[in-house]
Amino acid sequence: MSIIRKRSASHKAYIPANARDNQYIIAELPLTDELIGKFSPQSLSGQQPPYLHFYQVLSELFFKLSDELEITNSLFIANDKLARVRYSQEMHQWQTNQQILFYYNPSYHELQKSFFDPHVRAKKITLLFLSTGEDIRYNAARFHAKICLLLGKLKQELAVAEVNFRLRDHQHLTYDLNARKKAVINSQAHKLRPIPERYASQNVAIDKDISAMTYAVVNIPVSNNLLKLAEIDHHSIDPYNPLYTLIADIFTRVTKQYNLNNGALIANGLVPIVRQSEEEAFRRSGELQVLGVNPESPPFGIVCKWDALELVDDIQLVFIATKNDQGDYGYGRFLNQIELAVRLMAFELALSPEKDEVIVRFHQHIAYNL
Repeated sequence: MSIIRKRSASHKAYIPANARDNQYIIAELPLTDELIGKFSPQSLSGQQPPYLHFYQVLSELFFKLSDELEITNSLFIANDKLARVRYSQEMHQWQTNQQILFYYNPSYHELQKSFFDPHVRAKKITLLFLSTGEDIRYNAARFHAKICLLLGKLKQELAVAEVNFRLRDHQHLTYDLNARKKAVINSQAHKLRPIPERYASQNVAIDKDISAMTYAVVNIPVSNNLLKLAEIDHHSIDPYNPLYTLIADIFTRVTKQYNLNNGALIANGLVPIVRQSEEEAFRRSGELQVLGVNPESPPFGIVCKWDALELVDDIQLVFIATKNDQGDYGYGRFLNQIELAVRLMAFELALSPEKDEVIVRFHQHIAYNL
């Protein structure tokens, strides 16, 4: 039955018209002695923090080039924290021990800012570029090309040997699976082609030696009605184990039913981070739940990670595409299978389509050396 469903699923995904587009590009540069020496003259007073002048001069050069190319959202980061970007009507930044999060609206927010500790030598410099405008997905190739142009100019200005950036282009579509039940009638058809194919159609060529990841993260809200489905004993040593076991059982069953063979359920308060890895690894790293996956390998199956002592606000479901999930047109069929599985799961968990938000975030990433 699952094979029939997979073959008959549409190659186009119909996404609510109010879905949000996001794109951000990260360029990482290792911090070498040669680079520091070029921008840290020996004549400076030893009374100031050791890396203040270096960070200031390098960030000023970066922002100068950004202004020349009319890139209005560019961030200089030298604290070795994971940069993450999300949509928000209000612009603000939030830092934890391991992450630096940027919330903004690409329609009108602009920001140029540095984040560093002048007393600490970072392992790398991270340059973060946030896309702007209304047609983010359509203009993604042009934005990518402009960032590559800036990085080429920056290489020339640095004029040090073996300067190579690791460039990461992150794009995602975010929408409520139940949007149509909340008076959002219109939708847009997406084939969800791989990024290199989309860019090539606009005459933007990128390196052929790239790594690519495609996956979706779905947030299932933990409502009061959901809590009533399981017998929770707050006096036990693992009070929420019945709840998470119930949800995990349903998740495992519906993913199998819709032929989704790379999936993870996260209910431990950690942030799921999907990384390409030759050796599959599912490990905790502080605040992060790292999912190391090789999309060229056979499916790894379904993994469930939860903390029976903690009640989370949302159950996070991760669906990771393999090479077999890319159809002749793109990943539209893959996303349709995810939607069918999650809708069935939401029905069995008695979620209200008119009330509950089930947020789907569909990610497409590429990375290569520039």
